[in-house]
Amino acid sequence: MDTILEEIKNQDYKLIKNGIEHFLLDEVKSRQANGLVLGLSGGIDSAVVAALCSNTLKEKTLALIMPDSKITPNEDTRDGIELAKQLGLDYKIIDINPIHLEFAKYLEPNERALGNLRARIRANILYYHANITNSLVLGSGDKSEFLIGYFTKHGDGSSDLQPIVSLYKIQIREFAKYLDIPNKIIQKKSSPHLWSHHIAENELGVSYEEIDAVLYCMIDKKMSKSEILKMGVATEQIFDKIYSLYKNSEHKRIMPKAFS
Repeated sequence: MDTILEEIKNQDYKLIKNGIEHFLLDEVKSRQANGLVLGLSGGIDSAVVAALCSNTLKEKTLALIMPDSKITPNEDTRDGIELAKQLGLDYKIIDINPIHLEFAKYLEPNERALGNLRARIRANILYYHANITNSLVLGSGDKSEFLIGYFTKHGDGSSDLQPIVSLYKIQIREFAKYLDIPNKIIQKKSSPHLWSHHIAENELGVSYEEIDAVLYCMIDKKMSKSEILKMGVATEQIFDKIYSLYKNSEHKRIMPKAFS
């Protein structure tokens, strides 16, 4: 698997940076938007998006830091604030806990559904500010999480532009180093923080290295299951787990099906 991981990581990150930055500039211009709005969580994906915005449309970007003070680690909120200041981005801090609590008063309790509700509240706030300023909402989903459906439908999956969705998680880590993102953010365990002590790899049951290696071989290299297993990229159990995540989340990657 190490050879495959090195192949995935070995990219021209300068070329990628220039391509994404031109993409952002072109989309704002062609859509006649006034700027960009993004959610800044203190995690690596949104940090990379924020850095790209700072390089292109710094004066026209708003970063929204939206912790739920009940469950979001203070470290993440501090990291988001520090990064916004470091990048020179305008930012607002909005604690979504009172909003979430108000919703919860009228809903039957379910931890997973209430967790996804947090992501949907954040999406509403992003679009509210985009509405006010005629801005475009940026998603911060990477290719790994997009392909396995590790995002909330109509939550963090909602955006006008997806600047880093062509990059696998381990590529995002390398890209973050290239962009001089602080190491404490790069090394942090990924989490959408939809409930207390929420760690992505713990929930998924596989590592991002395993996810990326299997998806890269399956999607980019068009390899069959038998070829992937023969190369020793993953065990059959891990392959089946990742393939199941990919297939079962197809509905998240397509437009709603309409009766005709």
